[in-house]
Parts: sequence; structure tokens; C-alpha cells
Amino acid sequence: MASRNDYVKLHFIVFLWGFSAILGKLVSIPAVEMIVWRALFSFAGMGLVILATRGSFVVSTRDLIRLLLIGAVVAFHWIAFFGAARVSNVSVSLIGFATNSLWAAVLEPWFNRTRIKKFEIALGLVVIFGLYIIFSFDFQYKLGLLMGIAAGFTSALFSIFNSRAVKHLQPFTITFYEMIGVFLATLLFLPVYQYFWATDHVLRLIPTGMDLLYIAILAGVCSVYAYSVAVELMKRISVFVIQLSLNLEPVYGIIMATIIFGSAEKMGWNFYVGTCIIMLAVGAYPVLKKRVAAARERAGTK
Repeated sequence: MASRNDYVKLHFIVFLWGFSAILGKLVSIPAVEMIVWRALFSFAGMGLVILATRGSFVVSTRDLIRLLLIGAVVAFHWIAFFGAARVSNVSVSLIGFATNSLWAAVLEPWFNRTRIKKFEIALGLVVIFGLYIIFSFDFQYKLGLLMGIAAGFTSALFSIFNSRAVKHLQPFTITFYEMIGVFLATLLFLPVYQYFWATDHVLRLIPTGMDLLYIAILAGVCSVYAYSVAVELMKRISVFVIQLSLNLEPVYGIIMATIIFGSAEKMGWNFYVGTCIIMLAVGAYPVLKKRVAAARERAGTK
């Protein structure tokens, strides 16, 4: 059962992840090249933590393959998340990402072979309506928002996979091999990225000194620490509650981005109206879930 300290940890790492979008925006090399370095620093740092704490690197071949594949999902998540901030801005990336809890509400029952609740479908439609308001006007960051939504989808997906892995593997071990998976998947993606998207088909793999500092903070604080804590918390907190808490990430991130980047983060009225609708739908989920559960309990006692 989760304690108050667990929830404090959860909201602290949500704050850190909200700041990660800003750090990613500050790095001068493109997002994909940055992810190569972040993943490299992350699995190296995680390896040092395991050695220092006398943890275990031992996993079965089956678990190793699964963790590397989950790492590939994380790689796609990072590419979509940081890429969204580059082609649009931090606010758009974070609002697209805010759909993660509703993705979790749909995906978790599907993977666990349970029924999807009607009110979850209704809330999903409300979120779509909010996105429609944003898209229906002269919104110049459509690609960025779509990439942010993809980041939200993959966030829910790897959280579900991790909630299963943590039942029999140590959080540090899980994070270590997943970061290797991120590194390998991003390396494999580089030729495709270079051919179709890189500027003049040239990779920019050499970071500046400040880039290395920002990436080191991303890797050490937002990956090694935050991912390990998140995976460990999955022993006591459900995937949905974690994903729901992550919806505070846009709130933290947008406030910090507005302070740091100023006018570059200011959007049209339709963006904020659509954002409010999305956030209201997400916030309504736990209330409706509690009422539905109470109604079923009352019906069962009759």
C-alpha cells in the first residue's frame, strides 16, 4: 500500500519530468542526436549506481529481450516528446503528452483483458473535442501536437509493461537495460533519420560544453533517478494513478517554460480553451471512477 512519502516522491519526479522538456529545448544539437547521448549517459550512470549499491545485473534472456524492447518504446517516446518541443514549443509538446492517462485508461484494460468502462470512452471523446478546438483554427503547431500525443501514448504503453516487469525484477536493473534499449534503438534509427529528416542529411553528434551539462542533468536526474523511482513506485501505485499524476507535468512545464522562454510559449485562445477541456476531462476521471465504483458497490449490496 502506498504511503504519503510515495506520493511525495511521485509528484517530485513529475516536476522533474516537466523540467526535462525545457532542458531538451536548451540543448543545441537536434533531439535525436541528443537522445543518443542521454541514453548513453543514463545506462552508464545506472550501471555505476548498481555497482555502488551492490545490485544485480543478472536477468534471464527472456527478460533481457523484453527490457530492451521496452527501451525501444521509451526511445520512441523521447523522440516524439523532445521532437514535438523542437518543431513547436514546450507547451504544445506537454499538452499532447497530457493525453497519457486516458491512453492508460484504454490500454490497461486491453492488456489485462478487462472491460473498458463507458465513462472512459466518453472522456476520450471529450479529449478529442478539446484537440479538435485546437486544430480547427489556424493552429501552426499541428505536427508538434501530434508528436506530443504519440509521446503520451508511448508513455502509457511502457508504464504498463514496467508495472509487470517490476513484480520480479529490481527497479535499477530494469532502468539499466531499458536505457541500453533506448541507446540501441536510437542508434538503429539514426540512418533512417539522417536520410529523411536530418538537415542536409548530416548528423550533428558533437555536443557543446553546455549541451553536455544539460544532457548530463537530463540523464542523471530525469532518467537515472526519476525512472528508477517511478518503476519502484509501481510496486505500490497503479499505472493509472501514476499516469494521472503525470498530467501535472504540463502545468509545471508550461509555467517554467513561460518564465524561461517568454513570448515563444504564448499561444492563441483556442489552444488554451482546448487545453482546459483536455485537463478537465483528465481531472474528471478519478471522480467518475470513484462514483461508478460506489454505485456498483451499492448495487451489489441490494
